Parts: sequence; C-alpha cells; structure tokens
Amino acid sequence: MNSSGLKLAYLCAIMNAMIIGFSFLFTKIALEFADPMDTLTFRFAASFAAMSIPVLLGRVRLNYRGKKLRKVVLLAILYPLAFFALQSYGLKYTTSSEGGILLAFTPVLTLLLAFLFLKETTTLLQKLSICLSVSGVLFIFIMKGSGIDWSNMTGIVLLFLSCLAIAGYNVLARRLLKSFSPAEITYVMLGIAFLSFLAMSLAGHTAAGTLDQLFSPLASGAFVAAILYLGVLSTLVTALSSNYALSRIEASKMSVFSNLSTIVSIAAGALLLGEEIRMYHIVGAALIIVGVIGTNLLGTSSSPSFPAKSIRRQ
Repeated sequence: MNSSGLKLAYLCAIMNAMIIGFSFLFTKIALEFADPMDTLTFRFAASFAAMSIPVLLGRVRLNYRGKKLRKVVLLAILYPLAFFALQSYGLKYTTSSEGGILLAFTPVLTLLLAFLFLKETTTLLQKLSICLSVSGVLFIFIMKGSGIDWSNMTGIVLLFLSCLAIAGYNVLARRLLKSFSPAEITYVMLGIAFLSFLAMSLAGHTAAGTLDQLFSPLASGAFVAAILYLGVLSTLVTALSSNYALSRIEASKMSVFSNLSTIVSIAAGALLLGEEIRMYHIVGAALIIVGVIGTNLLGTSSSPSFPAKSIRRQ
C-alpha cells in the first residue's frame, strides 16, 4: 500500500473526529432558530450546493456509467437518512447523554458487521483496544452521572438502530469504494439526503400552514454560520474524507476514530463555553486515545486494502 495514501487516510479519520466534535455546538446554535427537520434541510442544501459548484465547473468529474447506483442509494438510506431520522426520533424519548453512550458502541457493531460481510479479522489485542476506547467514552458519561433509563425502550431501540445504520454505512461504503470514487459516492449521498429532507420539511410546513416560515431562520447570521459549518465542514468534508479513509483503512479500524469526537467535544466545551475539565475527563480521554492507537497498530487485518480512486477523473 502507498504509505503516503495511508497517512492521508489516518489524517482524514482524525480530522473527521475533530470536525464532528465541534458540530454539537453548532447544532445547538442552529436548533435555536429552526426545528430539527429544517436544520437538516438547510444543512444538506449547503453541502450539496458546495459540492455542486466544482462539479458544474468541471473541477470534480464524476462517472456513473455502467455502475450500480442502487447500491449507493442504499448507502444514502443508511446514512444520512436512516441515521439522522432514527437519532432525532430516538432523542425525543431519551437524553443526549443516553444517545452519546449508545453511539459509543458503534465501533463494536462495525467490527461485527465487517467480520460478517467483509471478512475482516482482528487480533485479540485489537478487539480489546476497541473495547478500551468504548470504555473511555462510557467512563466519562458515567462519571458525569449519566446512565441509561431502560424504561425508555422505544428511544433506546431507535438510538441502537441509528448506531446500526452508521455501522452498516461503514461496511457498505468500504465495499462500494472498490468501484466508486469517494466523490461519486458523496455526491449521490448528499443529493438524496437534500431532496429527502427538503420534501419532509415542505410536507411538515404545508400540513402546519407555516410554509412562509421556512426561510425565516436565514435572517440570523448565527444560524447561517452554524449551517455553513454543519453543511460544508461537518457534512461535505467529513463525507469525502471518511469515504477516502474507508478506501484505505479497514472499516473496523476506521470506526473507532469516531470516539475521538468525545474528546474534541469536551475540549470545545472548555474553550468556547468555559466548561470545567475534570480528572475523569482526562482519564476517559486517555482510554479512548490508547484504544484508537491499539486498534490501528496492534496486529493486522486479513482484509486487503485497495487504492482510492481519484476525486478528479479525467
């Protein structure tokens, strides 16, 4: 494998975690001005528009001729459609802390699905490292006094299914990247997500008789700034970079990087909101980092990697 390509893949994985870690703050800002469905609509409108510009200018060339697009459609259904829908409705019945706890188990689900469908194998030390990373996230939430209220089974099931959706995305994307470039997959995903969320948002406003209020949040500079971050960085850039990383790194290794976003969220809260960092934050962060490093360094996987197709196609 090209070592420079592998280094770039790991850089993309780390960058993803950093961007997503800050996205929670911007999501909170956006939700002060619009409901979740409208926020998703504007978020994916921004991401799809941002990618459409270089596509229309010919800077990013896409070629879908002779390729099975229905599989990319399935990928888009898993993420972002199913993931965001299940997560949004799941959080109606549970707390954000419960969502964070369940989301931490995504690497474990990815490990199982990657073994079943991609025949990826990991060493015992790698499995233990994944569990160590998950335990770091759980330790932070538990020490904060958070837990899971098992009486909210509806919310728990929905959140678990959202984790299963993103795990399925990691595995399916890894397979599809053998025949599609990261840009080709990303563009279809963003287009489908934008049109779907727009249709749902329009339907909701039409039913409520509030269609004239759809664009009112755009009058706020804070909302526009939040949407640009969420749409361009937290959606478009992370989609491109995660798809590139998945073309170079096994799905089981890639997914564990998601837990790094917990560390970034803590740092963002301290830097921007003045939240206090306690010793259990440091201990949990150390467990997460050691787990991520161990997963990617301790042992090798039997799943072969393959070169990523260039984003720009001649």
